[in-house]
Amino acid sequence: MFQNFKDTYHQFPRAFWVVVGTHFIDVIGNTLLNPFFALYVTQKFHVGMTEAGLLLGTNSLAGIVGSTIGGAVSDKFGRRGVILFGLIVSALSGLTLGFVTEYYLFYSLSVFVGLMGSASQPAHHAMLADILPPDKRAEGFGISRVVANFAWIIGPTIGGFLASFNYLYLFLTDAVISIVTAILVFRLIPETKPQPKEKNKNETLMQTISGYRIVFFDQPFLGFIFASILMILVYQQMYSSLSVFLRDVHGIDPQFYGLVMSSSAVTVVLFQFSISKFIKQYPPFLMMMTATGFYMIGFTMYGFVATMPLFIAAMIIITIGEMVAMPTSNVLAASFAPEDMRARYMAIFGLTWAVPSMIGPWAAGLVMDNYDPRYVWYIGGALCVVAIFAFYGLHHRLGAREKFQPAAISR
Repeated sequence: MFQNFKDTYHQFPRAFWVVVGTHFIDVIGNTLLNPFFALYVTQKFHVGMTEAGLLLGTNSLAGIVGSTIGGAVSDKFGRRGVILFGLIVSALSGLTLGFVTEYYLFYSLSVFVGLMGSASQPAHHAMLADILPPDKRAEGFGISRVVANFAWIIGPTIGGFLASFNYLYLFLTDAVISIVTAILVFRLIPETKPQPKEKNKNETLMQTISGYRIVFFDQPFLGFIFASILMILVYQQMYSSLSVFLRDVHGIDPQFYGLVMSSSAVTVVLFQFSISKFIKQYPPFLMMMTATGFYMIGFTMYGFVATMPLFIAAMIIITIGEMVAMPTSNVLAASFAPEDMRARYMAIFGLTWAVPSMIGPWAAGLVMDNYDPRYVWYIGGALCVVAIFAFYGLHHRLGAREKFQPAAISR
């Protein structure tokens, strides 16, 4: 096993490992806080899941704007500075959100943080795509996920422990981790943005932003975004509604919810390397279909099962789909993008997360507060079926194009 890791290490450049390593530290901070955010809001401010979902949705709407601006700034000025900006905002938010006692202030500040903090997301994905050649991207994004999921083993476990004492500790710890990560990025990571083409050298920032019209007229890419939104609308429930569902319906406390989430991380750590190498041999849109099928099975299970072993089993099924979908979707997004528009395409690709985050928790909250909470998982299964057909349609239309061929047989 050690020899396999050593061989893999030498197949990728040092800059890649530095980016992945700093991201690992940052994800620890995110994962010790984010899974417990809905629990904190409902408990601290005595609101229902509908209000918590509305807060998360508004935060995501602000994130769409921030990510769009961040993608353009990254393509114009570079990735490194935008990533540093996002880390600094994250640190400042941790030092303020934990002390706010009024819901309206918490709501306003959270939305502001969503706007500013999301600017760095397309920069990070673009940086990985900059560093890696096309035939290494599937494995590279897979490795990034393995390392991030090491953080998922650590983060929720620490978060559940800290939350059992005081939720304030979650915010403060996240702030410290963001500061440490920012220092490492500043010291260790160089700029990776490709040199601009001649026609773009004198382009103003507003002209760069206006380049989004090219992305929005790329109909096949928008079809991919639509299918991915449907899929991730279901997937995102594990980070918002699932914790509240398990608490209110089955009496599962935060520490045991952290155990369910950590089981996902352990699965990724053990199997992501092998799965990433395996799936690159097959058509990527068909792999997205397969991943969505696993989501359909795993999330629907939560509407029927009622014991901790089965909760974990459902999470492992979901994680199998996740291990297929996440690296494949990143590779597809990078394949759609021209080199000089990579961060802007990645910003719009970010809609596949932002839109579900905006409407998913709120919609799930309406169902959970007014109907049988299990309906959330039944509806999720139905949405996955629609996404499966959408990905098949994309395969039928685009699968023969060279840039969407499996890496093992592409020319």
